[in-house]
Amino acid sequence: MDKATVTTESLFDLKSLGQPVAHGNRIFYIETIPNKEENGYHSYIYSIDRTTKERRRWGDAGTSQVLLTISPNGKYLSYLGNANKDKKMQVMIMPLDGGSAYALTEEKNGVSTYRWAENGATVYYQTYEKNEEEKDSDLKEKKMPNTTEIDKLTYKLDGMGMLPKDLTYQIKKIGVASRDVATLLEDTESVRLNYVAHDESYLLIAGELDSADEWNYGGTVYYYDVASKEKRSLTISVPKGSFSFAAMSKNEDYLLLNGNDFEYAFVTLSRIYGYDMKTHELKCLTADLDAEISDVMVADFQQNVYGLPIEWLNETEFLFPATQHGKTQLYKGNCDGETKLVFDQRVHLTDGHLIAGSETLAVTYSTLTKTSELAVLDLVSGELDVLYKPNAAFFKEHAVVEPEMFWYKGADDWDIQGWYVPPVAEKANHPAILYIHGGPQVCYGESYFHEMQVLAARGYGVIMLNPRGGNGYGQDFVASILGDYGNKDFADLMLGTDYVLEQHPEIDKDRVYVMGGSYGGFMTNWIVGHTDRFRAAISQRSISNWISFYGTSDVGAFFVEFQLKRDLSDVDGLWRMSPLAHAAHAKTPILLMHSEQDLRCPMEQAEQFYVAMKKHGVDTKLITFPQSNHGLSREGLPNLRVKRADAIFEWLEKY
Repeated sequence: MDKATVTTESLFDLKSLGQPVAHGNRIFYIETIPNKEENGYHSYIYSIDRTTKERRRWGDAGTSQVLLTISPNGKYLSYLGNANKDKKMQVMIMPLDGGSAYALTEEKNGVSTYRWAENGATVYYQTYEKNEEEKDSDLKEKKMPNTTEIDKLTYKLDGMGMLPKDLTYQIKKIGVASRDVATLLEDTESVRLNYVAHDESYLLIAGELDSADEWNYGGTVYYYDVASKEKRSLTISVPKGSFSFAAMSKNEDYLLLNGNDFEYAFVTLSRIYGYDMKTHELKCLTADLDAEISDVMVADFQQNVYGLPIEWLNETEFLFPATQHGKTQLYKGNCDGETKLVFDQRVHLTDGHLIAGSETLAVTYSTLTKTSELAVLDLVSGELDVLYKPNAAFFKEHAVVEPEMFWYKGADDWDIQGWYVPPVAEKANHPAILYIHGGPQVCYGESYFHEMQVLAARGYGVIMLNPRGGNGYGQDFVASILGDYGNKDFADLMLGTDYVLEQHPEIDKDRVYVMGGSYGGFMTNWIVGHTDRFRAAISQRSISNWISFYGTSDVGAFFVEFQLKRDLSDVDGLWRMSPLAHAAHAKTPILLMHSEQDLRCPMEQAEQFYVAMKKHGVDTKLITFPQSNHGLSREGLPNLRVKRADAIFEWLEKY
């Protein structure tokens, strides 16, 4: 019997796994699935016995459960959950030896993160207090609108909206038995709790490098003395750097940080730095490794995953992930600055943690044809012992296609990596789509991409390329696009399309389309103003005008200055690099799709290009999505993700 094909609505049948944590013979994890009736996502906690494969449900009746942890004394399962009247995230704990989950905290504004004290008797957590709450409440009661006063450069954030001004960020602690609460830190500048000392005498917290300088993009980790309430930056020796907490050694004498010296602004590759807690010396431990030490692979399926952390193996060695050539690699590093590759397979490790006392990890992972699976990874043998395949029954009845990985020569004879996803039912003269990723400092890779499988199921081939400017190919590759958007990156994409068409003569060369989102949306807009080779185009969450983007995007000023190496003193240069400046040359029919609450690439970018296309007689349409931000295609409202897919096919089939 022929298998059914994958559809966009299949999302409602598929589960994503993340946040695996091992305890004894059990591995706990989060399972997430879209809920069609409630038009949202529900996450659930499960454990699986490594021997019997028996699964057990944990947690509560809330719809969101994240930041899964086992208390240091092994007594409790803890997490953040929203099983309460106000749907605010609170610290929830559940006895491992039996008993119901209950809320440890009752914060009016919820909890954003938490950490256990080493003795397991106290939980430290972060919340905030709104200073103008009474005034706002009074205005709401009278149904009177209030004004918004803006006096900071960064005043909004995609996914959050306008950032509230009158907040006091708080770090508190609460006794598990006594439920007594004490406030340890209050700050009007945003901070984030990273670590609690074993003796609870100090905290490590993340914050801005220089909150007084709005144009300083860097970040640091502060040492906060609980008794004196004084804090000091641990990265002051790298004044323009951007750092985050990674891992503290068991003896608390050596700290690992993930960061960079900002040499290439925010496209500088992340490296691991070591900080000696006694001598206060900070040094780079992975200087010789030309790889990004984080997960920068893009796909659209995974939910509630955080990537693999940097973790200590022993007092001198640590394990860390890197993104290289569209896959997750694992390395061992040490305090002497030596690194060794220990895992290099064509998979995307989406989440995981070391299993105590071993060189094995509990992981969730994906491949080009596997959505999300739970496994134990042996670092010695490199084997993945799969414990749970949540979507096995679905794929017994539904077909997916294996993409083909390839390399080709781009501009300047550079080696460029790509994948071609053929139609599920291959036939001669089928259409194909050049699908350009966002970023641009991300990459396609060995991860399940639901939208690509849906396109293949509908008879389209999909060309996925990693042109220069993307990550996973070294510092020179990722930095090569700076100040040069629309030039050699454009050439890489055209040469890659030529290569695929040459290798696959079964593609109908008269029915090749182009589409992309974010940077891919910029490039789609750029392409239609520079070539007529594509039959039709779809531009999503795009950029069309760098001049207006500079002042309207939540990251506009930083992005334009760091990426394009220009500011408003060079309006002519920004205009030449804007797709809008070349709109008069466009003839390709184009559909523009944009989220109404997108603050990363504001909707005015699509509106400007839409009007320009109308002005020049190009067949065009603009579709906007309410209650949606920049991440619509990945974690947007499920019904709108379906409508987005329907609109894509309607436009493609029109041509």
